[in-house]
Amino acid sequence: MRIAIDAMGGDLGPRAVVLGTAEALRDDPGLSVDIYGIEDELEAAVERLPRPFQGVAERLTLCHAPGVIAQATKISQALRGGGDSSMAMMLEAVASGRAAAGVSAGNTGALMALARRALGMVGDIPRPAIGTAIPSGKDGRCYIIDMGANVEAPARRLVDFARMGDVMARHVDGIERPRVALLNVGVEATKGPDSVREADTVLRTMPSLNYIGFIEGDGLFAGAADVVVCDGFVGNIVLKASEGLARMLVDRFQATFAAHWGSRLVSLLARPALLRVKRQLDPVRYNGASLLGLSGIVIKSHGRANAQGFAFAVSRAAQEIRMNLPAQLAHELRQSAIPSAACGRRDSGLATRSIPDEYNPQR
Repeated sequence: MRIAIDAMGGDLGPRAVVLGTAEALRDDPGLSVDIYGIEDELEAAVERLPRPFQGVAERLTLCHAPGVIAQATKISQALRGGGDSSMAMMLEAVASGRAAAGVSAGNTGALMALARRALGMVGDIPRPAIGTAIPSGKDGRCYIIDMGANVEAPARRLVDFARMGDVMARHVDGIERPRVALLNVGVEATKGPDSVREADTVLRTMPSLNYIGFIEGDGLFAGAADVVVCDGFVGNIVLKASEGLARMLVDRFQATFAAHWGSRLVSLLARPALLRVKRQLDPVRYNGASLLGLSGIVIKSHGRANAQGFAFAVSRAAQEIRMNLPAQLAHELRQSAIPSAACGRRDSGLATRSIPDEYNPQR
């Protein structure tokens, strides 16, 4: 199993990417990796690997890519002139079949646009959606779709998100009948924007989905649903707010127990339980978002992910390879195709307010 890695996009530079990749290689003996980036920087990062990771070097191939797509690069610029970039070369390896999946911590908009052009889409899905998990309920997790790829989404796109989330939860997590819900400002049928209420009407007519209706924000972490659907504007805010809350809670726990000798004694006794809670809440464990709807596997790592977080993103890619997620999506989306009239005019993915002109590869 071979995965292609874009080493140049993360905020922490190639060293964190290379170290995280080495961690994933250590934990998965069947994995090999091609890392794309500026050769001198990649070689320096490999030379600085700690001794326990030196043994994985034979499964790590460095591939020189002179160009870098920065976080500030416009999508139109990436599409027109990013062919020699580490991101584009990583995606080309996936498109050609040299790699079974790609992972990048780089510019989300550029990654989505370049991946769509290089790999194409499955079924009747016009644009990728970003799906990732958050901790939910008792040792569970909940997928949120979309996390920022589609800032505004008409009803048809929300229905697409629900269909793809259902497939992912069943095949990746083994949930027989995932509970699918729409995130809304209330559970009453009259509440929410038109697109959400229209999507609700359509989803209620789809017996193939275990659709449970609307949930509010507090249901995300309570285990009320396995897949929660929203537009990318809402989803990205939910994700960033939950990450900030998790970090604040961990910091508050640590500060509280360190404040007094008595509380420090209690913390020693409670340390195993506190470590379990910290691991469960740590956003690092959930790093690695799927670009759902592509005909290949592409995983978006958080730009600020450290080495451990990037290792989780690589492991997520390996998991989706083993599940052959794009093929499952293509097969099941064909079976559950919805007549265009069900949600009004079919969203082309190119001519709506939610998609700026710079997302259009034809421009």
